[in-house]
Amino acid sequence: MAYDALFSPVKLGALTLPNRILMAPLTRCRAEDGHVPGPLMAEYYAQRASAGLIIAEATMAIEGNSAFWREPGIYSQPQVDGWKRITDAVHAKGGRMALQIWHGGRACHPLLNDGATPVAPSPIAITNGQVMTPQGMQPYVTPRELRDDELPGIVDGFATAARNAKAAGFDMIELHGANGYLIDEFLRDGANRRGGAYGGPIENRARLLFEILRASIDVWGADRVGLRLSPLNGYNSMQDSDPVGLTTWLAGELNTFGLAYLHVMRGDFFQQQKADVMTPARARFANALIGNMGYDAAEADAAIRDGKLDAVAFGVNFLANPDLPARIAAGAPLNAPRQETFYTPGPEGYTDYPAMG
Repeated sequence: MAYDALFSPVKLGALTLPNRILMAPLTRCRAEDGHVPGPLMAEYYAQRASAGLIIAEATMAIEGNSAFWREPGIYSQPQVDGWKRITDAVHAKGGRMALQIWHGGRACHPLLNDGATPVAPSPIAITNGQVMTPQGMQPYVTPRELRDDELPGIVDGFATAARNAKAAGFDMIELHGANGYLIDEFLRDGANRRGGAYGGPIENRARLLFEILRASIDVWGADRVGLRLSPLNGYNSMQDSDPVGLTTWLAGELNTFGLAYLHVMRGDFFQQQKADVMTPARARFANALIGNMGYDAAEADAAIRDGKLDAVAFGVNFLANPDLPARIAAGAPLNAPRQETFYTPGPEGYTDYPAMG
């Protein structure tokens, strides 16, 4: 198959991409001490520069909110310098790169953050997983409920991270509003049980997201800011009483911001919540819509050709296939991912996946 739709150019805000095969953000835990991106990460991302857009992994906006032990940050000058070497390497190969900016919320752990208790909209712990720490896998702890007067500081932290991402040479940013981290915790009523200005109806639960969006747009302009959502995903003990309604409302309200794109994870890792959130997202959101989770090349091409999506973000297949667009174009077989090396240090299972030929 030619997959003409996948290989047609597309405009995402200020960027024109040469293809619609995007690299989804993938946490790989290869940052160096101090959450600094190092040369190994530069090699990894440069290998994948043929993506229409690389969306780099979840990156800490604010110091002291680690949820993955070795994830990168964007709050210090050494981190900015490390990311600049990475964006330079990707740009040298003709690629484009967005940084996904993130706050771990209740998924953080005291052992990763000098004993600090994680924060969240409500004091509800994650129960369906464990967190990787220097002392091995540990259960999550009950977070501390954020006070309303603490939230402007979080917004400011995201704004600083947005400025640092610009200094690091990224082409745009993506706000991480998915997978049970802080922004998502405020959005979904299974994690947000607070009252007041940031709890209760969706208009209040979305307030923090909208404040962070405005602060990020002030730095970048709306046409270089995207947002990722996962209305159905049960990862990190997440759920919502009306995920379709949440998606429908958000997709409409987000039009007022003029974002470059909306990136939607269509399913649930745990298969507990099942619904169609892509159709209302397409119907309501006016700008580019990116789909993610479980697409193969044929389904992705058909969805783009039929106007259901503008691009597709591939995760595990890009992890294991640095030359994924070329393999799709050639109809070549794909490397199998090695799950046991997803989060381990070093090049094994990271930069050693072979390209074709």
